[in-house]
Amino acid sequence: MERWRDRLALVTGASGGIGAAVARALVQQGLKVVGCARTVGNIEDGCDLSNEEDILSMFSAVRSQHSGVDICINNAGMARPDTLLSGSTSGWKDMFNVNVLALSICTREAYQSMKERNVDDGHIININSMCGHRVPPKSVIHFYSATKYAVTALTEGLRQELLEAQTHIRATSLVETQFAFKLYDKDPGEAAATYEHIKCLRPEDVAEAVLYVLSTPPHVQVGDIQMRPTEQVT
Repeated sequence: MERWRDRLALVTGASGGIGAAVARALVQQGLKVVGCARTVGNIEDGCDLSNEEDILSMFSAVRSQHSGVDICINNAGMARPDTLLSGSTSGWKDMFNVNVLALSICTREAYQSMKERNVDDGHIININSMCGHRVPPKSVIHFYSATKYAVTALTEGLRQELLEAQTHIRATSLVETQFAFKLYDKDPGEAAATYEHIKCLRPEDVAEAVLYVLSTPPHVQVGDIQMRPTEQVT
């Protein structure tokens, strides 16, 4: 991790949970971290990721205050219990805008930030979900799962495009399983009940995986890491 010291990482969805844990871990390793989230609190930049103008303004501020982004960690995600047969279009749009479009816009802007400063060893990490690798038999997750399958495809497509661009910037999909806390974000008790019979992953577990990915030598491409509790069935 020494080569990352004093360089800048952008973490989306950094107000709590995995995002906050990743931001803390990076700061402890000597990186500068810009965290963005819709709810500001202790976060430097309040940003509505469903609004492209907000995202572009955030990157402009990073450029003027810190020169640019060396690591982009797309952690922000949204789940709504909108089924395919009776779900609301607004719920579908909310998930698509944050989980797919915002991630893609942040990725594009992070790459352009690296390119304009001749950064050839940057890293883009997408915090994905096991729902992007299998479709659970639960109707309220199906549209969310579709957006996460998109993230899986986007990460591999990004790896291919970075290779075509003859850059050594790397792309990683890091998969975790805490979707219930997004699905029931207004009811933490319901979210906790989803996992009450198993020992869950902690945000710090995912943060440690992020550090592992970043610490690998520049010639090592970690494309996909899947993490789940040992006791989880699927």
